[in-house]
Amino acid sequence: MRSKLFVPASRPELFEKAFASQADALSFDLEDAVAPARKQAAREGLAEWLASPAFAAAQARHHKKIIVRVNAADTPYFAGDLAALGRLPVDVLNLPKVESAAGLHAAAVQAIAAGFQGEFLVTVETPLALARAPELAGAHPRVAGLQLGLADLFEPLGIDRYQSETLRAVMLALRLGAGCAGKYAMDAAYARVRDAEGFRAEAQLARSLGFLGKSCVHPSQVAIANEVFGFSAEEVEAAQRIVAASREQDGVGAFLLDGKMIDAPFVRRAQDVLLAAGRPA
Repeated sequence: MRSKLFVPASRPELFEKAFASQADALSFDLEDAVAPARKQAAREGLAEWLASPAFAAAQARHHKKIIVRVNAADTPYFAGDLAALGRLPVDVLNLPKVESAAGLHAAAVQAIAAGFQGEFLVTVETPLALARAPELAGAHPRVAGLQLGLADLFEPLGIDRYQSETLRAVMLALRLGAGCAGKYAMDAAYARVRDAEGFRAEAQLARSLGFLGKSCVHPSQVAIANEVFGFSAEEVEAAQRIVAASREQDGVGAFLLDGKMIDAPFVRRAQDVLLAAGRPA
């Protein structure tokens, strides 16, 4: 999942266009992108489209990972989101405004009870959530990863969102927190749509810290994210060899492959490469 393109759920005219993009995943947003007065209509419109032949045809052509960012579990909208979407073809529910492992676990249980069968991506967007990142990553078996929400994290504290040294510290904290539970980390959105070089630099920083991919708020950002977080054919082949060799070495903690000592951290990294490349691990 190199690139994840946000699509406001209140803008159905954008759904087909988003499918035509090169984004690996589409994140339909029922939360911040939708005003309270429009949430019910947005929810119903998205649910209708996900159940439609048009969606099935688009998915057959483009094979996108489908993510829905629902409203926070402590809002009056959460239950309605689950009721409308729980049994539809959604791969990932993006859970925002999460601060405790207990609250996250309860939200996951509620979503599963509503019929949702996919994974959870948890947005970390408060200082407390960042401090508890390892707990959040391990709160439920179906939590697949953590994602940064920098606007909500930085703005209330008066922190400059675009300072690279600040970003590095926060990104590293999130990546290590996710890594405590063996989960991936996704980078935040970059609001300066016309600043392609700024987007690229931030994506490169995230890639250097082991992030899986980056959120995009405009289709023009997708190609950059795909390039920065992509892997060469040689890297993918090497990862496949490591994973295959590890299976053959069942029960062996470390082994030699092409003259190099391979142990659990190398196998985990190879699995992450295959995940990012969309290959079976």
